[in-house]
Amino acid sequence: MHPVARLVAFARPFVAFADTWLRPLALVWARVVVGLVFFRSGLTKLDDWQTTLLLFTEEYHVPLLPPAVAAALGTAGEVLLPPLLIAGLAGRFAAAGLFVVNATAVISYPALTETTREFHLYWAMLLALVASVGPGTLSLDAWLCRRARAA
Repeated sequence: MHPVARLVAFARPFVAFADTWLRPLALVWARVVVGLVFFRSGLTKLDDWQTTLLLFTEEYHVPLLPPAVAAALGTAGEVLLPPLLIAGLAGRFAAAGLFVVNATAVISYPALTETTREFHLYWAMLLALVASVGPGTLSLDAWLCRRARAA
């Protein structure tokens, strides 16, 4: 047997293990980590709406939107999309929506430090991953697909 073929044969069980167990768990981890960050941020905005409006008026400069509209849309995105993302229900939609919220935050708040920009980049990478490959087999999307095929 050729050495490359031997290497491929040796790696096959590891790749199967990664596909079966590691990928689904990594996608759950990505969904939960990012979802909780944005959900907590949205709850903070809801907790003190007057301060939220003040921040969107004075600090956050969202392009093309009046501050009150930007505050309402941003908060709605941060409160409504994370539960969908975490559950993996409309997972790609939720990830794409939070990607837009995240990008808007980076664009509209010039006072971000280098460290906070790195966090936003990290969240963007995880959201792009879920948006591009889907929420994985441990999601409501996958469960609904399996159930629809069985019916």
